[in-house]
Amino acid sequence: MLPGRKIYIETYGCQMNFSDSEIVGSLVLGSGYETTTDPGEADVVFINTCSIRDHAEQRVRQRLREFRALKKKHPGMIIGVLGCMAERLKDELLEQEPSVDMIIGPDAYRDIPALISAVGSGQKAVNVMLSLEETYADIQPVRLGSNGVSAFISIMRGCENYCAYCVVPFTRGKERSRDPDSIIREAGDLVQKGYREVTLLGQNVNSYAWNENGRTMNFAQLIARVAGIDPQLRLRFATSHPKDLSDELIGVIASTPNICRAIHLPVQSGSNRILHLMNRKYTREEYMNRIRAIREKIPDSSISTDIITGFCGETEEDHLETLSLMQWVSFDYAFMFNYSERPGTLAAKKLRDDVPDVVKSRRLEEVIHLQQKLSHESNKKDIGKVCEVLAEGRSRKSEHQLSGRNSQNKVVVFPAGDIHPGEYIRVKITRCTPATLIGEVSPE
Repeated sequence: MLPGRKIYIETYGCQMNFSDSEIVGSLVLGSGYETTTDPGEADVVFINTCSIRDHAEQRVRQRLREFRALKKKHPGMIIGVLGCMAERLKDELLEQEPSVDMIIGPDAYRDIPALISAVGSGQKAVNVMLSLEETYADIQPVRLGSNGVSAFISIMRGCENYCAYCVVPFTRGKERSRDPDSIIREAGDLVQKGYREVTLLGQNVNSYAWNENGRTMNFAQLIARVAGIDPQLRLRFATSHPKDLSDELIGVIASTPNICRAIHLPVQSGSNRILHLMNRKYTREEYMNRIRAIREKIPDSSISTDIITGFCGETEEDHLETLSLMQWVSFDYAFMFNYSERPGTLAAKKLRDDVPDVVKSRRLEEVIHLQQKLSHESNKKDIGKVCEVLAEGRSRKSEHQLSGRNSQNKVVVFPAGDIHPGEYIRVKITRCTPATLIGEVSPE
């Protein structure tokens, strides 16, 4: 490879994909390339993809059309598709997207340098083999587009929950946990570089389990170890599965000040019948039990969730049960989507996508409307309070304001003054919107 050649990486989907892109960045930098933020000057363009929803795949298709036009101006450009969509649609992409030169699954990133060389010899390059062992534990990720304040650390890969609507077990393979020593080293290195916040990532972080040579560690023990590196390092994690959210983990969060008071606990539906069809492995009542445990031990914690409307067979009564559960929990915020059938999933094989699109959309609007109300009510309760905020960068709306997040993962906007990203600031909340807290720096 020629030194100085440039690679552009564009990422779609979840935080795991952004973490994967940083692994890819590290691997290509070690091969004599450098990254660029301008696809027009790149020799290699990678799109790291998501297959969880059809909308995400359609955005990638549109972007590939744009890159195809760019490639006509730069005939030597190599275009590669990475990640879950590459794994799921490998043959289809090669047939339908002639501009694509490389198809690389999420467990094959170590082969990228060799695959680039193969394409340079006039071949198409494909590696979508899944691994039972790959965790990229020895790779020091390049922090692409980093604000220098917050970073992600992947602690495990794969998933074995087989939720009926989800492609992840088929595109990311079996669940495997990363060596805890490598996680702690990576977190320590981030602290040395000045980072103030780390998010531990996994498809289901609660099921993290390390067992080697008689040494065992679960997620509660791991996050306690990472929190002990530096009391000034904030810790977050995503994502939790309700069936695995243990009392031990709740207790560790409650007793450890630098683990943020924010728990993302996807419920997906409030109906036991739909939860069963989704293969979620918990009931509405069991989910409510976990909420009660959080409220009892961590009363200042925010709780967020994921909700899918219009899943196979969902009736109006099922939908109303979701709305009633939302009201009972009073979620602080939520990610809300229409059901999108994904080929190859258990639902696509066994269930009929029988809820009309117009009904899905109407139910989603009702869910969004209720959540906006709940989010606004939650934020109103913070008016007059003083919270600690980690400054992350300039506000989108004003150069004279900074934004950051408090422990509850709420966005807080405040006057910039002489404050710099990476500083902890006490902010008194004076007003709010459904999505944002607005305040002034507190003298307290």
